[in-house]
Amino acid sequence: MFNKNCSLSPLMCSQLFSMSGLSWGEGDIDPLLSGLFFANRMRTEGYVTMLDPFQIKFGDRMGGLLFIPALLGEVFWTSAVLAALGATLSVIMEMEPRPAIIISAAIALFYTLIGGLYSVAYTDVVQLFCIFFGLWISVPFAMTHEAVHDFSINATETWLRPIPTADLPVYIDSFLLLMFGGIPWQVYFQRVLSSKSAFKAQILSYIAAIGCIVLATPAALLGITAASADWNQTAWRGKVPIPKEDIPLILPMTLQYLCPPVITFLGLGALSAAVMSSADSSILSAASMFARNIYRSLFRQVASEREVVWVMRVAIFGVSALALAMALTVESIYVLWILCADLVYVILFPQLIAVIYVKKSNTYGSLAGYIFGMFFRIAGETGTQGFPYKTLAMLVTLFTLVSTSHLSHFLFMTGKLPRRFDVFMCIENSAEDVFDHSLSKSHIHCKTADYYSLV
Repeated sequence: MFNKNCSLSPLMCSQLFSMSGLSWGEGDIDPLLSGLFFANRMRTEGYVTMLDPFQIKFGDRMGGLLFIPALLGEVFWTSAVLAALGATLSVIMEMEPRPAIIISAAIALFYTLIGGLYSVAYTDVVQLFCIFFGLWISVPFAMTHEAVHDFSINATETWLRPIPTADLPVYIDSFLLLMFGGIPWQVYFQRVLSSKSAFKAQILSYIAAIGCIVLATPAALLGITAASADWNQTAWRGKVPIPKEDIPLILPMTLQYLCPPVITFLGLGALSAAVMSSADSSILSAASMFARNIYRSLFRQVASEREVVWVMRVAIFGVSALALAMALTVESIYVLWILCADLVYVILFPQLIAVIYVKKSNTYGSLAGYIFGMFFRIAGETGTQGFPYKTLAMLVTLFTLVSTSHLSHFLFMTGKLPRRFDVFMCIENSAEDVFDHSLSKSHIHCKTADYYSLV
């Protein structure tokens, strides 16, 4: 349930605490928000994928457009976790990161292809167990190393730092992005929708929120330890203080130089498990959305379940190849981490709010919000970076979607615009329309766990 949220938390938390201090430690509370506001409603409706409600309410083609940011988010996320594993192994095992990335991608592809959702769920149990014990057991050994000073010494200069006033808008923007941009993900909703009941889906979401904090805490402590260490007293032969380009590797460096070899091995297993627990789920998520919401809905409505499953298998290869290519070419893990949630936050999050909570939302509003939100997001890159432009773009998307939906509904219902101009057929004006809509909704229902297990 919370494999996406915890998979990069160890690396990112250690990096943030060692480089920028406590003020930049951003928590994973999106499972809590998802459980409170979305899990129950999505599971009650019996959807199979996260895109199902969009296609039911906004149409198949609009659902296809919304698949683009969803796909990019999953690909960027998978690339980030594969690159993280490559960076970790390059430090601890002194091997090139490229072979590690390729091998880990091949392993994730293999057991996702063989077992589907069941293999992902079962391996996640083992992987999360490894993460918990592997990281926590490393903490006391690193903290008691002779090169590590008392945390209270120069704490305000090393890890307990205030947020500079000039950085506050950027901090708020990133915090909101990571908090709300972590909600509309198929990798999360495929677990929610395969739960036995809506109540259990909510409970698992709350447990996930607690689990994220538990798994991020040892990584944060290791980051504080690294910031409080005198690296001249270790086997580290690089520059001191540690240069900025090496900061993303601070967690594997801490395991390598501040822990005994056995503990280093266990810590490496924890990081590897964190990566693999997320890569497989993201690959399956993107492939399932493509097979069901793109191939079947847009190209072959008469496709059988068996045909859809085979398309999903092919899509698993395609998504894996895209993520692997991105991981091999993009150097910054943190950039990928932010980028994966960027379009999801700006485009998908307001669309999800509208499709669940705004009764009169329609295709006109969805398309207008999509276009305006994308425009403001791209325009923000050319403007000042001291302004929360990503959050502004998200709000523009939401406002445009809601206002355009209500305006179009008003114009058509009052006759100010003739019904023949309703090109998206959003206004249901007959019993036949309502009947067809009900059929399209019932057609999409099935037992999600069984569907994914067919892979």
